[in-house]
Amino acid sequence: MSEGAQEPPAKPARNDAAVSPIFLVLVAVFLALAVLMLWRPGLARAAAFPFILSGYLISICLHEFGHAVVAYYSGDRTVRAKGYLTLNPLRYTNLQYSIILPILFVVIGGVALPGAAVYIDRRLLLRWQDALVSAAGPIATAIVLGLLLLVLKMGKGALIEAPVLYASLAYLAMLEMMMLLFNVIPCPGLDGWGIIRHALPQVLRKRGDRFAVIAPAILVLLLFLVPDLNRLFWAGVYYSCNAVGLDPRLAWHGFQLFQFWKF
Repeated sequence: MSEGAQEPPAKPARNDAAVSPIFLVLVAVFLALAVLMLWRPGLARAAAFPFILSGYLISICLHEFGHAVVAYYSGDRTVRAKGYLTLNPLRYTNLQYSIILPILFVVIGGVALPGAAVYIDRRLLLRWQDALVSAAGPIATAIVLGLLLLVLKMGKGALIEAPVLYASLAYLAMLEMMMLLFNVIPCPGLDGWGIIRHALPQVLRKRGDRFAVIAPAILVLLLFLVPDLNRLFWAGVYYSCNAVGLDPRLAWHGFQLFQFWKF
């Protein structure tokens, strides 16, 4: 999720371009757990939770990096000084609301919602560049989803022998699908709004921008509290999963493995 130019003060990054050690550790943990689940099936159940969680955090970093790197090459050089090009999850705004809250949504309800955000100085961008920056995050998420689907398809023979890893990857892919679909909703404050906002009448654009801070939270509440809207969203998730060859039943089995405290 990308935001406008209004930004809280940011601590200067020590190295504003190098890949963050935190991100590299996340990748190393993710790959090591995959190997563990593949070669030590007896430990796979215990590894499912950290495996899915680390994969989800990696995908959040890549989503926000997508916004930042396109903004950088479109003319907003401020994203480098803010540390957005380092893939460090702690650089993507507030720790509580950007990282912890989205993780809680996944842990409690199995729902992937955007939380992190990069603050872009849109005054430095042309209109089409602004729209492209908004689209870059969902594109990054779609790439991650595509890679997961490719692994599930190409490695199906080996993964069938590692059912916990297979289901965990499927659930991680479903999380990416949820995050992708939610982000492209044309709601103020979400990437979908940023993609279309310059095509809207100025009056509507200004009204939407005023509610950009609270509109995503209101949408989340509506998704949870309005049954018809909830059913519509999940119908979209299931339809999209089936369309790309991802079995939702396998993914929900991965969610059950993820919730280790229920066993």
